[in-house]
Amino acid sequence: MSEHFKPQSSDDVRDIIRAAQEDKQTLEIIGAGSKRGWGRPIGAAGVMDLSGLSGISLYEPEELVLSAAAGTSMTDIHQALAEHHQQLAFEPPDFSPLFGGEAGLGTLGGVIAANLSGPRRLQAGAARDHFLGFAAISGRGEEFKSGGRVVKNVTGFDLSKLLAGSFGTLAAMTTVTIKVLPAPEKTRTVLVFGLDDESAIQALSDVLQGPFEANSAAHLPADIAAKSSVSYVASSGRSVTAIRLQGPAPSVEVRCQGVRALWQDRGEVEELHGHNSASLWQEIRDVSPLLNNPGDQIWRLSVPPADGAKLVEGLKSQFECDAYFDWGGGLIWLAAASGLEQVGALARDAIAMPGGHATLLRASPERRLLNDVFQPQSAELRRLSKTLKDNFDPDGVLNPGRMYEGI
Repeated sequence: MSEHFKPQSSDDVRDIIRAAQEDKQTLEIIGAGSKRGWGRPIGAAGVMDLSGLSGISLYEPEELVLSAAAGTSMTDIHQALAEHHQQLAFEPPDFSPLFGGEAGLGTLGGVIAANLSGPRRLQAGAARDHFLGFAAISGRGEEFKSGGRVVKNVTGFDLSKLLAGSFGTLAAMTTVTIKVLPAPEKTRTVLVFGLDDESAIQALSDVLQGPFEANSAAHLPADIAAKSSVSYVASSGRSVTAIRLQGPAPSVEVRCQGVRALWQDRGEVEELHGHNSASLWQEIRDVSPLLNNPGDQIWRLSVPPADGAKLVEGLKSQFECDAYFDWGGGLIWLAAASGLEQVGALARDAIAMPGGHATLLRASPERRLLNDVFQPQSAELRRLSKTLKDNFDPDGVLNPGRMYEGI
């Protein structure tokens, strides 16, 4: 059984890592453990739980900056921001329910370590684009920090970009500093019903290439839309294609009218306001409400939007699966039965021609050992990844092999 460590300070984190290095032991780094099922099984000698490093240390709403311990819950972060009508513009998803946990269990460090971004990424960018700085302990047991409280303080090699999306394989972050932004005054979602996948993605593209400043664009086929908690969506019995518009109230109203006019010949058009709009995009963001069979393997496919519909059509001709589209068709969430062994190979074959990435987000430990969880690397990229690992964690103490075998 793995030994469990729960440090209460950065000094504790440093001492635990140094002891593991000296004893030639490995450590699994977790926050709240809400995403432990994502990545290759580790089987480390010990678990270092960073949830004891909690609390917001700096929040200056007027400067749009927040610093917090890496184990601070996302619930606490969202509550603090809401009090000042602010938000995380990159809209991180809550994947805890996807892995069988309770909603709201994720931590700030976990969000950054996985580089989680939701539907608003189209406009706001990824989590790494809002990651200003950090303090961390490397696999050598050395304390280091990078960045600052504003983007202009970042000079030279920006280590924040390196740690975002590294899944704890390079260092254990103890403090994270992020940029925050004002929450929108008004939100509206324009819907059009009944489009097939290809027509829907074209409709989304028409809006995204227009003057409407849409920040989110998704398409739910009829069987997926039927699972929504939003009655307008679920009760339609048809596919639902959605565009979200946010900003000052007069601007949102004018842009909504423009999208409705653009789509009026494509099918029945409706709008969602307030609570219904928020609920729909939360479902799209968090995946589990829409792909809700607990036994399914879940894949995340990133492709050029114009190729998404044909790609899914091709995959459905080879095996039974459910899928929906985010990011204007460029992000495909796909669920297939856990026993289907060739899903990964077929998905990666399908994306080879247009180019893209296929990530196995959820599956059994056995499936995650048999499949590459993350998109396989080229020889050159693997060499670079190994070099970085050797520099930050030469003895392979931290989350060894979580992303790639041997790294």
